[in-house]
Amino acid sequence: MRILLTGANGYVGRRLLPELLSEGHEVICCVRDRNRLGLDEATLEKVTIWEVDFLDEIHFDKLPERVDVAYYLIHSMSSSTSAFDVMEGKAAHNFNLYMDKIGVTQVIYLSGIVNDSKLSKHLTSRKNVEDILFDGNFNTTVLRAGIIVGSGSSSFEIIRDLCEKLPVMITPKWVLTKCQPIAIRNVIHYLIGVLLKEEHYNDSYDIGGPDVMTYKDMMLLYSKTRGIKLWIFTLPIMSPKLSSYWLYFVTSTSYKLAVNLVDSMKMEVICKNNDLQEALGIVPISYVDAIKQAFLKIEQNLVISSWKDSLVSSRFRTNLSEFIQIPTYGCLKDHKTKKVINMEHTLDNIFSIGGARGWYYGSWMWKIRGAMDKLFGGVGLRRGRTHPTNLDSGDALDFWRVLVANRAEKRLLLYAEMRLPGEAWLEFRIDEENNLHQIATFRPRGLLGRLYWYSLVPFHFFIFGGMIRNIIKEKA
Repeated sequence: MRILLTGANGYVGRRLLPELLSEGHEVICCVRDRNRLGLDEATLEKVTIWEVDFLDEIHFDKLPERVDVAYYLIHSMSSSTSAFDVMEGKAAHNFNLYMDKIGVTQVIYLSGIVNDSKLSKHLTSRKNVEDILFDGNFNTTVLRAGIIVGSGSSSFEIIRDLCEKLPVMITPKWVLTKCQPIAIRNVIHYLIGVLLKEEHYNDSYDIGGPDVMTYKDMMLLYSKTRGIKLWIFTLPIMSPKLSSYWLYFVTSTSYKLAVNLVDSMKMEVICKNNDLQEALGIVPISYVDAIKQAFLKIEQNLVISSWKDSLVSSRFRTNLSEFIQIPTYGCLKDHKTKKVINMEHTLDNIFSIGGARGWYYGSWMWKIRGAMDKLFGGVGLRRGRTHPTNLDSGDALDFWRVLVANRAEKRLLLYAEMRLPGEAWLEFRIDEENNLHQIATFRPRGLLGRLYWYSLVPFHFFIFGGMIRNIIKEKA
């Protein structure tokens, strides 16, 4: 079967892709930027890539040939607090035009559960996308899910951050809203189960796990499962803005995503029908078992995808290819070089940088910079990294984004996503003579940018000097 997978580099898309390939399907990965796909060479050889942005002007010149089924996994909730619904509507309209030209048989859309008559902006937007897709010249199957629980999912990581960082919480009343979480494995089961099933054409289904609980219950049960002591005291107020700031500063979520999440958490998301579960023979995974499965992946360093690696966690909505070519004109640089003594050890250090490993020198200064960035609306250091030793192009790495991660070419290139009066790159490259080049490049924006750089020159001397020394330092 020939399948088009939109959002192939997103959290669900990255989980769905290997399952589709393992079943022998031919997959076309649909992404805005091929540099962010982050697949290994073996997987890249098995897929076709279609680079398209459904928010751009329509171009029919590079359409893929013959598609049986298309998965629509495109969401814009994190890109704006006000206009994401307009963006989602436009993307869906343009998607319909492309699919009409291709002649796809079925479109499968992962949406959100709609219960209340007065919906949040997020759920209203999802419902609007459903209506647009149902108007397309193809058969549509909509799967409506609430909270998705799995290693790397935004909901799971937010609950994890809250429970493991705050032993005592004073929470707003939205934590008493009921929801029906579903394990990511079950989501994948449903997405694959409805493939070209005519009895499920042009219909929508609520999908969820076996447990209905409040967000407070979810946090308490998470803590119990993990052996953490947690006390939650609920105040009889909603305070959406305060709640958004609370999520933003305590967890690794972006402020825009926090605002939209809090807005949605006021609405109950409980399955109205789940007859699809029986029809497909799916065994529902409990919330506790979903947590255990998630940590099994985390502890084995087998997390396939994380919401932090998508542009959901970024301040930018752009193609990474725009920044791979490091500019030279008008830029300020700190270029340090050291002879590599132990090549494999040095490469291990380079590709393990950041996250729990840190930045090899002045960790407290990096933490202060991260806290300052978070205070002024940036991403801060809380995103960490998905895998402790492996990096892919497009990954989030603390307050950087990986542009190039090529161990064979001995090169790692990072682009800053922190708030800066300019643009910044950090490159690690080993040349043919086994010299490590560590290059920090800054393109200042006006006088403020230059003042920013020169004010940090004394710190750069110690931080960058200590960093390159410790990267090449041989094992004790």
